[in-house]
Amino acid sequence: MRITSLFLLMLSFGGTLFPQSPSGAADTTAQSEGFDIVIVNGHIIDGTGSPWYAGQVGIRAGRIATIGNLSTAPRRQTIDAKGKVVAPGFIDMLGQSELTMLVEPRLPSKIFQGITTEITGEGNSVAPVNQAMVAADRAGYDHLKITPDWTTLREYFARLERQGMGINLASYVGATSVRRMVLGDADVQPTPAQLVQMQALVRQSMQDGAVGLSAALQYAPAPYARTDELIALAGEAAKLGGIYATHMRSEGDAEPEAIDEAIRIGREAHIP
Repeated sequence: MRITSLFLLMLSFGGTLFPQSPSGAADTTAQSEGFDIVIVNGHIIDGTGSPWYAGQVGIRAGRIATIGNLSTAPRRQTIDAKGKVVAPGFIDMLGQSELTMLVEPRLPSKIFQGITTEITGEGNSVAPVNQAMVAADRAGYDHLKITPDWTTLREYFARLERQGMGINLASYVGATSVRRMVLGDADVQPTPAQLVQMQALVRQSMQDGAVGLSAALQYAPAPYARTDELIALAGEAAKLGGIYATHMRSEGDAEPEAIDEAIRIGREAHIP
């Protein structure tokens, strides 16, 4: 069965998805008001884990109003989805569109794949950032013709909201970014005072809207961080409900040790 971009009609509008069970009848009040769009003949897969079911999807004012038998309901447009799947948008759990979204806010490279939500910020996050980091990464910004006018995640999110965005976005705060803010790119260990600074950056980023702490421990300068440093940072994210996501130190001969480290960080930082 082909899965096409038709299902993008669903989550790209936003709003509540599949507000009614497949076995229920469509709300007669909702039908009498009419719809902007009704999608018919599709295989509905609602993301709950249930098998696909047949139904008609009524959309009004950019939101899914109801699902059921809408054959007699007035509408402005009918879309025939025969042979296609109608589903919520997909979630990209490791996207890297935080900068390209500033170039093309509609993000067609995601939308045309059916991705309507992205989680980003693997190790390096778009913020926090300082002038030294901007200078070191200048080639990348120049390639995209972007001038960073933010230093915190709060300021970055505000820029997105001002310009508009084609998908939903969430970001980790990157342990690498936090380390670079305080220690630069050198192979050094933080003093107790510097570690406190780094913890404060994680805490502020979580308050700004980060969903947790991420680490990408195979890419310099991230490997310079010892386990205790990561536990201290992850502990700050844990206090504000965050999770820890890791690209482990090894995916080869040292993989068992890398798994052990990830488990230890989760256990000692009290973080999922």
